[in-house]
Amino acid sequence: MNSIDNPRIAWLLPVAWFYWQPVLSEFTRPFPQTTVFTGLFPGFARGFENALTVKVVGQFKVIEINREETSYGSNFTYLSPSIVGQLLRFKPNLIFSSSFGIWTIFALLLKPLGKWRIVIAYEGSSPGVDYRNSFVRLFLRRAMVRAADAYITNSQGGKAYLTEILKAQESRVFVKPYEIPDSRSLLKHLKDEDSELTDFQLRRPIFLFVGHLIPRKGIHLLLEACVILQQQGYCHYSLLIVGDGPQREELEVFSQNHNLGDCVRWAGRVDYDCISAYFRRADVFVFPTLEDTWGVVALEAMLFGKPVLCSTGAGTAEMVVDGENGYVFAPDQPDKLAELMRRFIDQPKLIEVMGEKSKQIMSQNTPEAASKCLVEVTKLVLNK
Repeated sequence: MNSIDNPRIAWLLPVAWFYWQPVLSEFTRPFPQTTVFTGLFPGFARGFENALTVKVVGQFKVIEINREETSYGSNFTYLSPSIVGQLLRFKPNLIFSSSFGIWTIFALLLKPLGKWRIVIAYEGSSPGVDYRNSFVRLFLRRAMVRAADAYITNSQGGKAYLTEILKAQESRVFVKPYEIPDSRSLLKHLKDEDSELTDFQLRRPIFLFVGHLIPRKGIHLLLEACVILQQQGYCHYSLLIVGDGPQREELEVFSQNHNLGDCVRWAGRVDYDCISAYFRRADVFVFPTLEDTWGVVALEAMLFGKPVLCSTGAGTAEMVVDGENGYVFAPDQPDKLAELMRRFIDQPKLIEVMGEKSKQIMSQNTPEAASKCLVEVTKLVLNK
């Protein structure tokens, strides 16, 4: 068996987050000589222990250039240049590299020497990471696109950015959600999970938010919607907020000042291994983010059969079929969000019907399906 029959494949990921692991564990089945190189590894998700070969290279550091409260802002992700030696020793036939960072630049510059091929993985499009008004960034990205062999992205928005803005050939852009949750890491060991919520007195329907408490996530919009509901006489529901962050104190003060204490509950940070208890107990998931290139947490909720209220600021809004498994709303319209929350309060039967549709959608978007697409891309690129 020669190298092209059993290719050596490198994945270059600044952070090998849990949501990468399900699809990559499937990908390694047909391509066992796959290694993930990363600057930061949080460990294996439950059910994926040692499912991948992972090498941590140097240090990972995000250097803030320009802070933006309501978007990603301008950052530079420092990754170790020692990746160069790692790749030259590994001698991959193909490299999947995340976005347009420094490791992708290194891989492209070394392409003639290493004689490898490169697929750029672009998570999704959003204003804070697209840099559409930066001549220098767009010039560099277009050059990188020309040098790469193919591109993958989770969303149609990501495809539009690659083809319309960066001028990638449409035939070389492959769209398939590949950052998706898996039941193995979220649905195990459920028998004692309800104890996680015994301290909360929750009235149904239970709306759930899970995420980092920062302005970009739009929790203030969600609380403003709760104020509107209160003004309209709606108080027989609960909003459970799971997560922590620098904005938590400000948000709790807002909640107290507007007398939302009977409806809003703050769970704080919850370990990933325990988060399934909150998804299971909830009725509707709310994702009010102002900007997220993707947003796996919304898909986690769908995997648990929950309707989703999703802001158009999230890439995963494409996974919500408006009126079927939830609703989509603009992130600057708390009145619209309040209206949508009110529908579930007034019509609780929608919860089960839309939740079932969420399950159906996720049954078509599995790690196996994503891996199948990546395998096809690999074969096309290596055999072209």
